[in-house]
Amino acid sequence: MQKLVFLLNAILMTITLSGCAPESPPTTTSPLTSETFELLERGEYLARAANCVACHTPTGAAQYSGGKAIHTPFGVIYSSNLTSDRSNGLGDWSADEFWQALHHGKSRDGSNLYPAFPYASYTLIVRDDSDALFAYLQTIPAVSMDVPDHELRFPFNMPLALSVWRQLFFKPDAFVADSEQTDSWNRGAYLVQGLGHCGECHTPRGVLGNTRSDSTLAGAYVESLGWDALPLATGPLASQDKRELVTLLKTGVNERSQLSGPMAEVVFHSLQYLDDAHLGDMVEYMADLPITPSQLRSSLQLPAAIAKPLANAGETIYGEHCSDCHGAQGQGKPFQYPALAANKGVIAASPNNAIKIVKHGGFGASTAVRPRPYSMPAYAHQLSTAEIAAVVSYLRAAWGNAASAVSPQDVWRD
Repeated sequence: MQKLVFLLNAILMTITLSGCAPESPPTTTSPLTSETFELLERGEYLARAANCVACHTPTGAAQYSGGKAIHTPFGVIYSSNLTSDRSNGLGDWSADEFWQALHHGKSRDGSNLYPAFPYASYTLIVRDDSDALFAYLQTIPAVSMDVPDHELRFPFNMPLALSVWRQLFFKPDAFVADSEQTDSWNRGAYLVQGLGHCGECHTPRGVLGNTRSDSTLAGAYVESLGWDALPLATGPLASQDKRELVTLLKTGVNERSQLSGPMAEVVFHSLQYLDDAHLGDMVEYMADLPITPSQLRSSLQLPAAIAKPLANAGETIYGEHCSDCHGAQGQGKPFQYPALAANKGVIAASPNNAIKIVKHGGFGASTAVRPRPYSMPAYAHQLSTAEIAAVVSYLRAAWGNAASAVSPQDVWRD
């Protein structure tokens, strides 16, 4: 053990001497300020765009009071208190110290923060947005709530291990607009890459928890949530399709689709509050992303002799339990029940999300324009594992869908 610690210290010292943290870049103008905002109004808008409340508010607690458990493969990390409390929150922080946390991933005392706080994305946030966000958080009423200590396994609980991780996988960066792209594209890139930190869920991770740069936004299984975050690259879109996608992000539903699970929460806490123009910027950026092979875990491969009888049995189950809402041809009902034909969630490489929705049901996003979304009932208490496998297999093969069948083992492991 002493030899291991000595070796890690030697590696760390070599890396540290070769490149210290860069100076903070000068104050820069936010790509989002084509519209004018008062400082606190803009800070609140940025907090919505960054979805801060979702991770920093435990169920039933005051907003931004911290202490929400974030489960990782390495243990549990508890989010920090962002209220203006001087003992446990940000009340005694300065704007420079807050910027240091976002940009360098360091707390006010210079200690390294764990990357469950997504500073690998937030490092792209420009300084004037950081200052506006900090000014807004200073107005949050103080909540003196102690945050539990992190519960990480050895050796991930060692400061040395975190320092080595940072040297391997993190370098402070800055958002630089691409002069060959439109202003809209650049605003979308800033929202998706930085402020919205979409890659934290939609990019697959390596064995040490690092996002894989070779598969940016290519989709990933989010272990802490048990859901797949689908690939964000849409490919070229017609104007009408772009408008439909903006509607989906804004309200959680459009004529053919509905967002469920963790994405419904993102709409509820964050996306519904964004300007339509900024959602359009995000769509423009996503439409230009390269299409890469899916990184989602695929279903078990079944021979046709097993897959076909499964789908045939699933057709009967679908007719009994699903067709009244989703239609005999999987066409759905506009703005009520999503179409299942050509549904990206249904035909994804991984059947995980489709299985979860059939098993556990759920609601779409509750938004200002749609406060009472239609629900999907849970069928885990009505259908057996084999029956769920059959109906999901049918969904993935009917009406022109051409995804793989689902085995009872797929249903069991999800």
